[in-house]
Amino acid sequence: MKESVRWLSVAVLVLAPAGLRAQYAWQWDEEPVKTKLQPLHGLTYDVELQASGSKGKTPLWLNANKYGLSSLEKGNGYLRGQLYRSLDNDSTRRWGIGYGVDMAGAVHYQSKVILQQAYIEGRWLHGVLTIGAKEQPLQLKNDRLSSGSQTLGINARPFPEVRLALPKYWTIPALGRWFHIKGHISYGMYTDDNWEASFTNRQSKYTSDVLIHSKAGYLMIGKPEAFKPFSVELGLEMAAQFGGTSYRPNDKVPVVKGGHSLKDFWNVFLPGGSDATDGVYGNKEGNQLGSWVGRINWDAELWSAHLYYDHFFEDHSQMFFLDYDGYGSGDNYMTWEKLRYYLYKLKDNMIGFELNLHYSRWLRDIVIEHLYTKYQSGPYNHDHTRNIPDHMAGMDDYYNHANFTGWQHWGQVVGNPLYRSPIYNEDGTIHVDNNRFNAWHLGFDGQPSERLGYRVLVSYQDGLGTYGIPYDDIHHNVSFLVEANYLFPHGWQLTAGYGMDFGAILGHNAGLQMTIAKKGLLKL
Repeated sequence: MKESVRWLSVAVLVLAPAGLRAQYAWQWDEEPVKTKLQPLHGLTYDVELQASGSKGKTPLWLNANKYGLSSLEKGNGYLRGQLYRSLDNDSTRRWGIGYGVDMAGAVHYQSKVILQQAYIEGRWLHGVLTIGAKEQPLQLKNDRLSSGSQTLGINARPFPEVRLALPKYWTIPALGRWFHIKGHISYGMYTDDNWEASFTNRQSKYTSDVLIHSKAGYLMIGKPEAFKPFSVELGLEMAAQFGGTSYRPNDKVPVVKGGHSLKDFWNVFLPGGSDATDGVYGNKEGNQLGSWVGRINWDAELWSAHLYYDHFFEDHSQMFFLDYDGYGSGDNYMTWEKLRYYLYKLKDNMIGFELNLHYSRWLRDIVIEHLYTKYQSGPYNHDHTRNIPDHMAGMDDYYNHANFTGWQHWGQVVGNPLYRSPIYNEDGTIHVDNNRFNAWHLGFDGQPSERLGYRVLVSYQDGLGTYGIPYDDIHHNVSFLVEANYLFPHGWQLTAGYGMDFGAILGHNAGLQMTIAKKGLLKL
């Protein structure tokens, strides 16, 4: 990422939001629990059988935001088994352990056998170290009803990683208990090398051995434990693809190798260095991206309301909204000659509103979101040249990158699925073909009875393609999902969903999805 200010990446580790009330039981004990740890206590199993049938591709909301465990094929399904122990079993202790394994045998998926999750984690006081692949929830948004975060979403398979986190808010006692922080830092790796080579048939850009780094920090200002209803949450989420080898069969430089040294790990932690293809312009190493996020909360006894914000960026132009624009021309095109700056417009944003009716049955939660991504720092002149001194840093091309296959994993975008995932492409390219769009999203759910629940998702989108490959005209799309679930005795649950897509972005699709699940505790 160009001209990033390094202290922001450090600050992200001391900020954090999303669940202050989820504290540990040991905090309220005067004396620590001295009972012996029981690593098999609380061991939970979860078995799922899912089948989907569609006319056309699997509709968007039957496919998206399922941590990549989904397929676009007309008929598909899986048998999934999970075995895990939550860290919450040790909430009365100052330290605890958790672990899990999650596998599926699938039909008409990218793999016949899928290792979805496999991890072990340990907690000491508030800090948690996780090693392995584990599904991580959204922050500041509703997992069931939101269209998803733009940077750290729930749409793609989890990465195997080493992750150090404050997963729940930690209150800073010295500041009157008004300030609370949480966050994480992680390093991991991509697992889709064979899929990329197969999907592209090695005829367009693909990669191997790519590494991933992410970090996030959040700050909450408020005192909800003292029954004060108003609070504010602010955060910064960042990620970077780096290392690995990029194969570009149609480019002048067909193979580009990234670094795997300690220096490269440092350059993505505090953005620095450069890629081998950068030349004189000196971009920061890797594919750097992120989001400024925030949320305003009002938590009353009968209801709560949340107004949230997610601003995505792929370089400094949308990260800071200010850029130096005083370069010379000719032989002096890299020289700073004038005291002149360019101020970017604050256009690309995701704005959402969530209302929770705590004791309502038929209508319990409502989410409304608006997502606009058409600006991308403007359509003009990404870098200044000898003949054009203007440095606008435009055409950001969200989720795509010159060397890497973009912000995707196994063909699904890692962030918000309203960006058209590469898995939809029929030309063998791993590329987000529609990243400039305007979208509205509505989600709501309810619990009419103790056993019966439902949710509805509806999205409207008009897209322009990308700056580099625009659509001939504006393309439109409507996607919806109607889903009901019924909880039977002894941990059995049946879920049925019907979804449809209309329009030129995803095509005309209709499908039904059925899931039978059984969950319970293993008494060992």
